[in-house]
Formats: sequence, structure tokens, C-alpha cells
Amino acid sequence: MKKTFVLVVLFIFPIVVYLFFASGVTNFGKLPVLTENVEDISIYDAQVTFEGKITVLGFLGEDVDLKKGNAFTLNQKIYKRFYEFADFQFVMVLPKGTEAKVEELKKELNELADVSKWRFVFMEPTAIETVFLSLKTDLQLDADYGTPYVFIIDKDKALRGRDKEEKNAILYGFDATSVAEINNKMIDDIKIILAEYRLALKKNNADRDI
Repeated sequence: MKKTFVLVVLFIFPIVVYLFFASGVTNFGKLPVLTENVEDISIYDAQVTFEGKITVLGFLGEDVDLKKGNAFTLNQKIYKRFYEFADFQFVMVLPKGTEAKVEELKKELNELADVSKWRFVFMEPTAIETVFLSLKTDLQLDADYGTPYVFIIDKDKALRGRDKEEKNAILYGFDATSVAEINNKMIDDIKIILAEYRLALKKNNADRDI
């Protein structure tokens, strides 16, 4: 009996533990798709697209100065951490007429990090509303066509987020005014989606080698 118990502890138990954690990775290793077929930004700017990119999408609105704090928080907490990934980008949507303010913002951001993967798209208000509504969230744009929330769009133009948050709420986007939310939720979710694509790439490469 003692020998059997020792064998179970030494050999069987570690396998059971491994399988438990492996199944956990499978179950929790993907970020839920909340909305498919988000309106591609390339319709309004041919040089920018969601297709084939992992995108942080934001709506800065007409009052760029009001959203500067959000931009700096995202730059420090998210962009600088992940911008070296080849398919990662930031896309900020603004009304036409804000170009000069954005140039000032870009100069300030560039002092903190290489902003080559920040994309700014200038659009008519109706087009901004069209893109925002295609996300199909429970959020709204403000009167300046902006919002403090930012969104994760995957390579297939789908909105990713959390479908089982506190009190069964759906987390469509992340409040850039909340450093805690960026630190505790958004960073983790971007890590998950990047890991998801890395695993898919490894699997594809392994399949080709077979």
C-alpha cells in the first residue's frame, strides 16, 4: 500500500495537476469575441486598416486637449509595452479640423516613445458615428464625438472584450481615465490576444513542417 501511495504521489499526481492547468489555459486563453465585422477604418483612410492588425481603437473627439491625459496614460501603460509586436497598432479617430491639435499631441507623445504605430484618422462626424455604432456596445459618444473608452479590435475586424464581468456586465471597452482599469484589465487582455495569435502562428508553422 505504501509503495502504491508513493507511486501515485510521484507519478500520477503531477500528471493530474498538469492536465488541470493545461485545461485552464485552453479555457481562459482566448479573449471573447463581442462583435464581428466592425466597420473597417480603411473605408475612410486607405492607409489605415483593421484587417490583419491587433488594434487599440479610440475616439479622441474635437477637444483633443481634454483627451491628452488619456492619450498619455495609454502611451505609457499600453503602447510602450506592446508596440514592438509587428501587427500591433493604435488607431485614434477624430473629426476633421483637429489636425493641428493632433500634430501637437504627436510631438508630445514622441518625446516619450516612438509614435510610428499611432495612426490618426480624420473623419466627418457621421462617419465617426458609423464606425462607433458598428462596435455594437452599450456606450455612447459625447457631443464632441469622443469617448474615454478604448477598444481592442482583432485581425479579423472583431471587437474583443470580456463577456462575464462583475454583476454579469459585458466589458466592451476600457476607460482610459482609470489607471487601475488599464493596469488590471486592459494589459491582461492584450497579453491574452497576443498570446492567442502567437500560439496560432506556432501551430500553423508546426502543421507546415509535418
